Amino acid sequence: MIMNSWINIKQIEKKIDDFKLGPINLTIEPGTITALVGHNGSGKSTILKMIMNLVKPDSGDITVFTDSVTGEDESWKQYIAYQAQTAIGYAIFTGQTLKDLFSNWYPTWNEERFYHIVELFQIPLDKRFGKMSQGAQQKLRLALTIATNARILILDEPTSFIDIPSKNKLIDLLVEWMDEDERAIIMASHQTEDIHKLADYIAIFHQGQLLGKYEKEELTANYYQYWIQEELPPTSIPGEVARKGNQVISNQADLTEQHLRDLQITWTDRRGLHLEEVITILLTEAGKGPR
Repeated sequence: MIMNSWINIKQIEKKIDDFKLGPINLTIEPGTITALVGHNGSGKSTILKMIMNLVKPDSGDITVFTDSVTGEDESWKQYIAYQAQTAIGYAIFTGQTLKDLFSNWYPTWNEERFYHIVELFQIPLDKRFGKMSQGAQQKLRLALTIATNARILILDEPTSFIDIPSKNKLIDLLVEWMDEDERAIIMASHQTEDIHKLADYIAIFHQGQLLGKYEKEELTANYYQYWIQEELPPTSIPGEVARKGNQVISNQADLTEQHLRDLQITWTDRRGLHLEEVITILLTEAGKGPR
């Protein structure tokens, strides 16, 4: 419900060169993890920057805890920890110095959690950020972000450059962090497996437009692939979103199956689609434009 939302994005529009974003309407509720997905350049990172008031919208409004992000008072920022896709200005500082800086900015800073993550990922705090490997840099930035204990985490491609065992540890950390209190995460990611493990909601972007915000479990539950025994009718089947040869993909299984029964057409097998397949279909259909 909008009344209970921590972040409200209302009719946001932004034009950058020949790219137009919006209008976008999106809400982020407490106790949820929302993943922004879509092709590169679809507007995901721009939305995250606008939430942090790093990019100004041409029109529309964004509020965090009812405070407009474009207002003069930016005290709301103490409740949000933002990890940008690219670290700017970190290179000359050691991990320890960055920790000292971050811990001063956030009154909710958790020292014990920070050093726990440092130990878990074996992060070299005595080394300058610019001299660390990309994986170590990303792990340090995650340690700095999570240890703020801010109520909202905004993460732009948080698992980039991280090995698979470390990704699994990070997912466990974020789940544990969410369970401790009323919190929220909004993340942009191309890593479908990470999204599948973490996200409650998926917001799909295509060429600056929000195709929709979907509850993850409902999204995957609606899509099925059928292998048909007989020849398919030339006209579209109710619920059909794609077909190839004797295979049909539907996002309304009940309608599809009833129609096939009415035509006395049988299917030899069916399976539910994986999250990555569903997202691919939605983006592919959006790319075809109006029919």
